[in-house]
Amino acid sequence: MKIARLETFVIGDGPQVDPDQGGVEPLACIRIHTDDGLTGLSEVFRVPPGVVQATVGGPETHFGRLFLGQEITHPERLWQHAWDALLHTNRRGWEIIILGALDVAVWDLYGQQLGQPVWQLLGGVQRGPFQTPRDSLPVSVVPYCTIVSDVWGGEAMFSQQVARIEHLASLGYRAFKVEPMISSPRDVVELARRARQALGPVGTLMVDVGYLFNDVPTAVRVCRELEDLDIYFFETPFPVDSPEPYARLAAQTSIPLAMGEHGVTRWEFIDMIDRGAVSVVQPYMTNCGGLTEAKRIVELARARGAQVCPGNWSTQILGAATVHLAAYSPITPYVEFAPAEVFDSPLRRELQAAGFPVNGGVIALPERPGVGYELPQDIVRRFSIG
Repeated sequence: MKIARLETFVIGDGPQVDPDQGGVEPLACIRIHTDDGLTGLSEVFRVPPGVVQATVGGPETHFGRLFLGQEITHPERLWQHAWDALLHTNRRGWEIIILGALDVAVWDLYGQQLGQPVWQLLGGVQRGPFQTPRDSLPVSVVPYCTIVSDVWGGEAMFSQQVARIEHLASLGYRAFKVEPMISSPRDVVELARRARQALGPVGTLMVDVGYLFNDVPTAVRVCRELEDLDIYFFETPFPVDSPEPYARLAAQTSIPLAMGEHGVTRWEFIDMIDRGAVSVVQPYMTNCGGLTEAKRIVELARARGAQVCPGNWSTQILGAATVHLAAYSPITPYVEFAPAEVFDSPLRRELQAAGFPVNGGVIALPERPGVGYELPQDIVRRFSIG
């Protein structure tokens, strides 16, 4: 089975729906077609669609020359083939994100070729009996809901994010991440306090401040106030240009620090674990370099005693690949989920409905061959952009 054609298309909610409030901004998607008639699907989050369209296509394009005509033997071989060919280019940024999307689509094809879901080909469920209580078997994947609001700071932010948590909890979701972005340190603590009060002592609560701080002392003061609220992790307190502030904060708080939404390749993640003392890393399945690279991140993080809680502030096209990594990983208690139930995004709702269902707050292990996400062509037609 060989790669015969690379197809790109762009979907989105359109300019009337704000991406910062849950809308799907113009999103490039990739289909790999084989000479046997099979297709593998992925999305390319946060790369300008024009870049994807210019570099993924016929034999004259940047990635077309590397992938067209290649035999689907094993995804890791194709990943290494492309990686080695990029030795004299940037090997970071959009180039690796697009490679990651192609890699996910290749894994999709590989699973279809062998008639098995991708998580089994990654290595099967690796959680042993000492990590998984017998009363929770069979193993499933637990999503945490990322909560944003229409405004940042103050009472409007508090009330809307808490109301969304309460609604999602009533639907059976079990874990939540509040986002007090562009807010004062006082508002960060107050939102977390109200969210904990709404959830009670049992629900899992995370806090993401979106690179809000530049100085360690302020972040330390905030974390010390949050410690009594049983925060599962504190995400991106600082920009990720340097691991040093993370390491200094980690030494002064008991709350695990998290990062990784824009991390590319295992090397960026391992640097933040080793030098930044980050104990929760959050690779996106395409941004990090694909399922091939995400599997390596799991292996290296496990050896260092860190957790991998994959990120996904995108659609359930990406979310489907995330579920497969979580099914394989023994250090992935949660995956990120942008719940369509509380966001005004028609496309997000339809893509979630076409994906893996959440029942009782968990996602069952996929059974279809490959990644198993089937994107209805009607959705592509109605939400096509460009």
